[in-house]
Amino acid sequence: MSRIEKLVCLGLVAGCVIAPTVALADNCSGYDVLVTQSGETLDLGAGQTLFVGRNHSLNVDNDPTGKANLTIGECNGTFLTTSDGKSRGTGYCLRKDKDGDTYSVEWAMAPGAEKGTWKINPGTGKFSKSSGTGWWQNAAASGKMFVTRWGGNCNW
Repeated sequence: MSRIEKLVCLGLVAGCVIAPTVALADNCSGYDVLVTQSGETLDLGAGQTLFVGRNHSLNVDNDPTGKANLTIGECNGTFLTTSDGKSRGTGYCLRKDKDGDTYSVEWAMAPGAEKGTWKINPGTGKFSKSSGTGWWQNAAASGKMFVTRWGGNCNW
């Protein structure tokens, strides 16, 4: 491969790696209010634990006219905590609006991260073509109740 071909190839790789990191402004944001229904922590040995939880969820969109505002449902997930104290988690939320239309969100949090990610999965009715991705972060907690703040790009 010639020097020019190598430079072009490196330029393409750099463009593919750097370009996706450019942040787009959020077009949707809000809060998810959750109340724990059940939760169990399992001791996996060697300093590792697995938390399995089930929560009631109320999504509050910063845009009161947003399609997902005041949708309710359940969020379920797991958090694995390793011996170094870092946790990572994954799960799903299923929500329904006042008309009975549904959508789901899959979420994840990388080990030791302060923010997680989410992705909207299409649902029924007005949510049948929905998509979107974004971030979430814990905002408040007390007993069995906690709140996450979220933002991202939603296509309702």
